[in-house]
Amino acid sequence: MRCTRRDPIPEEVRRAADLLERRWTLSILYASVEGAERFNEFRAVLGRVPPATLTTRLTELVDAGLLARRVLDTRPPAVEYTLTAEGKRFEPLVRELVRCCAR
Repeated sequence: MRCTRRDPIPEEVRRAADLLERRWTLSILYASVEGAERFNEFRAVLGRVPPATLTTRLTELVDAGLLARRVLDTRPPAVEYTLTAEGKRFEPLVRELVRCCAR
């Protein structure tokens, strides 16, 4: 049997996969969909995520335009992360992954 030639994976898919394949990224998106906004809320629901890794992943998701970062004018300062309109487009995917894996 011969292999059929296929087009290469589009660059947009590679970029999305590169981000989503990183450890903790989908879990962070799920936590955000479920309402987590503060760093310690993410840590509480994610469990054993190293704080430096969580910081890196949150920054990557902000840089990708999926999360918005807002510094609150409080003492001490607090930061909230919320899904952007682009990030909310991932909600059906995240929910479908949960549904499929619950079987």
